[in-house]
Amino acid sequence: MSTKTVYRLFPPPFESVPLRGLYLQQRLHEQGSVEQPFVYANFLASLDGRIALEDDATGVPYLPKSLTTPDDFRLFLELEAQADCLITHGGYLRALHEGRLGNILQIGCHPEHGDLAQWRLDNGLKPQPAVVIASASLDFPFPESLKASGQKVYIATGRDADPARVKHWLSRGHEVLVAGEGRMVEGGALVRALGDRGYRTLYLVAGPHMLDTMVREGRLRRLYQTITHQLMGGESFHTLVPGPVLGPAGHLKMRSLYYDPTSHGDAGQWFAQFDNVPYTDASA
Repeated sequence: MSTKTVYRLFPPPFESVPLRGLYLQQRLHEQGSVEQPFVYANFLASLDGRIALEDDATGVPYLPKSLTTPDDFRLFLELEAQADCLITHGGYLRALHEGRLGNILQIGCHPEHGDLAQWRLDNGLKPQPAVVIASASLDFPFPESLKASGQKVYIATGRDADPARVKHWLSRGHEVLVAGEGRMVEGGALVRALGDRGYRTLYLVAGPHMLDTMVREGRLRRLYQTITHQLMGGESFHTLVPGPVLGPAGHLKMRSLYYDPTSHGDAGQWFAQFDNVPYTDASA
């Protein structure tokens, strides 16, 4: 078991704390309600704001290995372990099918993090979270891991989605959530639909477009961001929000900040958490 420590910079007092369990102790599974689900997201970013680069030949986005560490992956899984429901998207399932990304849809499938499966059971959660696949096209491969896990799976799309593709997923036994007036999924409608189905904690693992709609519609409650101390560069890249200027809707208040000085060849990284201003909690 890892005994690595990080330094809390904010809020005071400054102190050394264990990295393992850092996010579990926040007990996010107790924060939300079906009337107001607790929506949270986690991103990795470089100092110059890159969360992904695009392959020059294909234009396909990818996560550079230099951006990731085993420690930020552990914290990602700690957040996932507390969710009633994961919100992903068709693009991730295509990348998973093509071997460009690893599977993150089940708890406990990584041996070194097997404690998280037991943590869910000890805290009254189902063995696995439900999964929502948000897609405008409804054209994606369905992972074998979801077939085998017994997880509840929803397909979310907009009202103008292709009726034939909607019928395709209905015929395979999946409930299709209409959560948008056009073709795209809208954050507010999706959160309401999931609250109506009893889900209280929703973890976004769906990329910047889903984050964008959740922020614009005032549904994001907390943003977790790991910031690596590197300037990545690259002419084709993705950032946290792809849409127009946000204005006050994008104002976030820092909740806590931790410093890991030993990662990335001792360049270091920050683990930061921000609350959406309307939902700020003074406790840390």
